[in-house]
Amino acid sequence: MLKLYNTLGRKKQTFKPLKKGSVKMYVCGPTIYNYVHIGNLRAYVFADILRRYLKFKKYKIKQVMNLTDVDDKTIRDSQKAGKTLREFTNKYKKAFLEDMDAMNIEKPEVMPRATEHIQEMIKIIQKLLDKGIAYKAEDGIYFSIKKFKDYGKLSNIDLKNLKAGASKRVSKDEYDKSNANDFVLWKFYTKEDGDVFWETKIGKGRPGWHIECSAMSTKYLGQPFDIHTGGIDLVFPHHENEIAQSQAANKKPFVKYWIHNEWVLVDNKKMSKSLGNFYKLKDITEKGFTPLDLRYLFLTKIYRQKLNFTWEALETAKTSLQRLKNIAHKLEDDNRINQGYIDEFEKAMDDDLNTPKALQVLWKLARDKKAHGKLQTIKKMDSVLGLKLLEEEKIKIPEKVQKLVKEREEAREEKNWKKSDDLRDKIEKLGYKVNDTDEGSVVEEI
Repeated sequence: MLKLYNTLGRKKQTFKPLKKGSVKMYVCGPTIYNYVHIGNLRAYVFADILRRYLKFKKYKIKQVMNLTDVDDKTIRDSQKAGKTLREFTNKYKKAFLEDMDAMNIEKPEVMPRATEHIQEMIKIIQKLLDKGIAYKAEDGIYFSIKKFKDYGKLSNIDLKNLKAGASKRVSKDEYDKSNANDFVLWKFYTKEDGDVFWETKIGKGRPGWHIECSAMSTKYLGQPFDIHTGGIDLVFPHHENEIAQSQAANKKPFVKYWIHNEWVLVDNKKMSKSLGNFYKLKDITEKGFTPLDLRYLFLTKIYRQKLNFTWEALETAKTSLQRLKNIAHKLEDDNRINQGYIDEFEKAMDDDLNTPKALQVLWKLARDKKAHGKLQTIKKMDSVLGLKLLEEEKIKIPEKVQKLVKEREEAREEKNWKKSDDLRDKIEKLGYKVNDTDEGSVVEEI
C-alpha cells in the first residue's frame, strides 16, 4: 500500500483516491517571467516521479500544471523588457517546456494559463462577495481570513494571533507568516499595470496570484480532488490561501493530500543570485553534465529532505548513471520479469516515494549475476525513475579525444602498437574508452 506524507496532518497516510482506480492531481507550475532554476526543477521531477509511480500502480491519471502568466513579477519584468505580457511570457513558457523535455518530465494532461481563466476567477470571487467572506477595499477585493475558521490549518499558524491583527490587508502576492492578514483576490487597476487589466463586473483590474490556482484546478479536476503538490515554500501563503478561498466559496473540501518537496541548497546555502550560486539547467549542461545527471542526483535524496547541490555530488551522479546505462545496454533480453526485485522496488516506493532505496534495489539487480529478467525488470523500474537507462544516446565526443582517436587509428594502420597503446591510455585518462571493431573504432564514456 502506497503511503504519502500529507502536510495537512503532518504524517504519512495510506493513499486512497477519491474515486477507485483514478487520480486527479494538480502541480503548482512556474511563473513564466524567467528561466526556472534547479530548485524549481526538483519540484517538477518529484511530481513526475509521483505521477509515474501512480501509473505504475495502474491508476488512471489526470494531471494539471498551471502556468502563471500574470502577477506582480510578470507585469514588472515585461515592462522592463518593453514587450507585451503575452510576448514576454511566451518566451519563458517555451523555455520551460524545453527544460521539462530535457529532464524527461512527462507532460501533464492540461497546462492552463492564468490569463485564459479570468472568468473562472471572477466566478469564485463573486461567490465570496455574495457570502460576505470577501470585501471591497479602495485598492482591490480581499478575503477576510477571520471568516474562515480553518485558516492556518495547513501551515500551522496560530489563529488567535491572526485574529488579533487581522484588520490589515496584504496586497503583495508573496509574504511570510509574520505578515499574515486578509489577502488580495482582485487588484484594482493602477497605472503601474500598464495595459494589463480586465474590465469585469467586479471592477477593472487583474487577479491576485492565489485565486489563479483555485480557478484552474477546480475547472479541470473538480472539487475535491486527490493530490496537490508543490515546493515547501508554497505552503504559506499560497496553498493556505487556495484552501481558504476554494472551501469558503464551494462549502466542500478542496484537496485530500497535500504533498510538498523540500528546498535545494547549494553548498549548504540557500540559492541566491547575490551569492552567485543560482543555477539554471543551462548552467548544468554548459559544464558538461546532462539533464538526466541532475535528475539522478534528485533521486538520491528523499523528496522531503533538503538536497545539497554540489558539483562533486553531480559528478558522482553522472558517473553512477553512466555505469547503470553501460550495464543495461549489455543485457540480453530473456522476456521475463523478476517479480522478487519488482516487489522490493515497490516496497521502497510505497514508503513515501523512497527513491534512494529504490535506486539501491535497481543497483542490486544490476549487479546480480544470477538474476533472471534483468532487462525487462530494469525497464519497468525505469518507467518510474525516468532515467532512460535503455535508450541509446549519441555521445558528443570532445574534439581533443576525436583527434587522439584518429591518431590511434593511423598508428594501428602503421602497426605501431606501442604508439597505439599510449594513445589509448591518453584517451582513457580523458574519460573515454576505445573499442576496436570490424567497422572501426567505437568510442564511449567510461
